[in-house]
Amino acid sequence: MSASPDLLRLATAGSVDDGKSTLVGRLLYDTKSVLADQIDAVTRASVDKGLDQPDLSLLVDGLRAEREQGITIDVAYRYFATPTRSFVLADTPGHVQYTRNTVSGASTAGLVILLVDARKGVISQTRRHAAVMALLGVPRLVLAVNKIDLVDDPEKVFGEIRTQFTDMTTSLGWSADRVVSIPVSALHGDNVAVRSDNTPFYDGPTLIEHLESVPVEDDRKPVGFRFPVQYVIRPRTPEYPDYRGYAGQVAAGRVTVGDEVVVLPSGTRTTVERIDTADGSLQSAHTGRSVTVLLADDVDVSRGDVIAAVADAPEPISQFSATVCWLGDKALRPGARLLLKHGARTTQAIVGELEVLFDEQELVLRDQPESLELNQIGRISVQTAQPISADDYNTNRETGSFLLIDPQGGNTLGAGLVGDALSQLHLKELV
Repeated sequence: MSASPDLLRLATAGSVDDGKSTLVGRLLYDTKSVLADQIDAVTRASVDKGLDQPDLSLLVDGLRAEREQGITIDVAYRYFATPTRSFVLADTPGHVQYTRNTVSGASTAGLVILLVDARKGVISQTRRHAAVMALLGVPRLVLAVNKIDLVDDPEKVFGEIRTQFTDMTTSLGWSADRVVSIPVSALHGDNVAVRSDNTPFYDGPTLIEHLESVPVEDDRKPVGFRFPVQYVIRPRTPEYPDYRGYAGQVAAGRVTVGDEVVVLPSGTRTTVERIDTADGSLQSAHTGRSVTVLLADDVDVSRGDVIAAVADAPEPISQFSATVCWLGDKALRPGARLLLKHGARTTQAIVGELEVLFDEQELVLRDQPESLELNQIGRISVQTAQPISADDYNTNRETGSFLLIDPQGGNTLGAGLVGDALSQLHLKELV
């Protein structure tokens, strides 16, 4: 993820009907990030539903099925800003059926707002989402105890939920300074943009104050240049008879004209001759920039290859362990033959041993499970037909992640992290 002091990528997560869409609508409304005609339309729709105030969730539940069911199904990306910072927010589904969408929305987040209904407290879906966020390496969490206005003793309820949640996140590897708890009412706006008189026991920041001030720097060890090749550009026109460029997005690090690089998996070394964009040539390009790289030598580079810094280039691998969140309706068993998609490369893969099952409810590891069921997380061994040029996920998110795909239907069956992401969690012994 490309971090910038004035841009924060964040996501919401939580169980069904915890108020995620209402909270996102409140953030958009309080930061004046919606147009007047949108507010008017929501107000009219709310009146038609018999409500005495605007239903702000209608600002974000855009699919007809979402509005009819009153739930979020797809990941909706929203953009808003304050005078201090800009935000890109992924509003993810809460239903267990759509956990795969939550994984997708949170995969690039620097912070996740995890909502809990004050009347329900920490439930199984809360634990599941927290575990997924820990495995994805999300640096910071905000526990938003929503609907705090609907409980009889807000101070007691908030304290109990905060203590339970902190104990859980500590076990999952977050330090206390990385988790902030805020009592809110998304419906009424309490402690979202304005500090509420209804929660005198809380003296911390409002949600927006925290989002404006939280550091966004990625504290992982810096990684050298990584550039997965998406497309080979050869115009073959009289104007550019010998043009051969490699288009893609810089996944990590920075590259400068004249840098020595290595093409993976072949291992061929060359230097960067030019860096092109639609707006002209650049002297250098950094993480997140989409560019076309031209190399000094006529080397064999194809879609799916990775151009990397020579100093810390990853060793191409075809046998490795990986942590997987299984998203298929049919269980994963040893010997499964799937497609593995890493960056722009798709190759055949065989699942070997199921090494460990992560029980996110009890926060324990269970050795050698027979299968991984829908939404279960485990460590598996994988063998690929073609080598992939991957970093350990704990080193780099972009080049350390992959998808497992059904070779017949093309559906995504699993989200994988290269390496043992489970080792980063402070879990109990294997049982």
